[in-house]
Amino acid sequence: MLKRYFLNNKKRNFSIASIWIKGGSDMDSTRKKGINKILCSLLTRGCEGFDNLTLSEYIESFGAELNQEVFEDGISISIKSLNEYFSKLFPLLDLIINKPTLSEIEFQKVKKSSIDFIKKDKENPFNICFEKWRKKVYSNHPYAFNTIGNVNDVTKITHKDVLCEFKNFKSREMYLISNNPEINGENFGTLEKNILKEKSRRVHHNLSPMNRFDYIDNDSNQTIIMMGNQTCSRTSNEYLPLKVLESYLSYGMSAALFKLFREKHGITYDLGVYYPIRSGNAPFLVYLSVSNKQAVFAFELLSTLWKNLLFNPLTDAEIYLAKEKLKASFLLGNQSLDEILQRKIQLISYGISPISEIDLNSNIEEISSLCILKLTNKYFSKPFLSISGNENICLEISNIWKKNF
Repeated sequence: MLKRYFLNNKKRNFSIASIWIKGGSDMDSTRKKGINKILCSLLTRGCEGFDNLTLSEYIESFGAELNQEVFEDGISISIKSLNEYFSKLFPLLDLIINKPTLSEIEFQKVKKSSIDFIKKDKENPFNICFEKWRKKVYSNHPYAFNTIGNVNDVTKITHKDVLCEFKNFKSREMYLISNNPEINGENFGTLEKNILKEKSRRVHHNLSPMNRFDYIDNDSNQTIIMMGNQTCSRTSNEYLPLKVLESYLSYGMSAALFKLFREKHGITYDLGVYYPIRSGNAPFLVYLSVSNKQAVFAFELLSTLWKNLLFNPLTDAEIYLAKEKLKASFLLGNQSLDEILQRKIQLISYGISPISEIDLNSNIEEISSLCILKLTNKYFSKPFLSISGNENICLEISNIWKKNF
């Protein structure tokens, strides 16, 4: 069943309609990892009345955009055009969702493209390191696997498999949102405030340090370090406090990570925090990249910072600045209509009623340093570590890891 919503945004000269399908790569069955990514790509490569070429030409003739993306817990398909052409393009979404061609010729193209992309993805040491980390953290949970799948599974996926998956796809909950009132949507004010009652599936770990550690030996002069754990879902009241922590650690040049690794010691190529929105327990991950020469020292610095988060609350000045930067980031995210619609329809699919900017800021203001300290101890007292680097360096870091964590 398709549920419709209308975002009463300021009048613009363009319209966007976005469909969020509940269930993404987490719906991939065993030995078919990557099948929903293939299906999603295939949906936009032809539908009733249009083959792949004519569909592309039709959309481009209006200067419009058709986009699709697969997440761990959902699929997003959207179309964007100038207002005067929207009525000609909006019906395509219905055809793409309900009457796709799903031709075998296009399937073979998409399948080959997926395999090529997976192989290319494996060339990036950051991606390899992250894959190691999340497999340790999530084990057999759907979040342990890349949305694009793996070569062994994708190679064996058949056209018949995709047709069967499409039957499953059609039964999933779907949510449509647009800034164009002509699609006969509902106003957000009528949305029931029903927060999800179901509990997220948590993988409980009581593991020794070495069971929370993994590394990849590489011959480069670069060492990549990733450290963190799974946390909470977007539906949890713990989400905003963790966003404040993310802001403290990684937002801007005043961030703790930047000041420690770049400003004070100048030893990192890349660093930050990965904390995506998820319907289940989202990963919270600190990552950094350094030269082999500085790798052990960098890990010692990260360990010290980590312990400080576990034992010492943020100061009044630190939490005030983190909150202000977080509020500014939300304002920045409201500048793009594409982002606004995508975010709101995703939240609606999670059972969350969007709140006003005033209420959001009020909720942020109520977060205390003690609240954040409790969460760091809850989620980060036994973190998981993944390293990509020279084997001797990785083993030296593992010895420090065993002593400290």
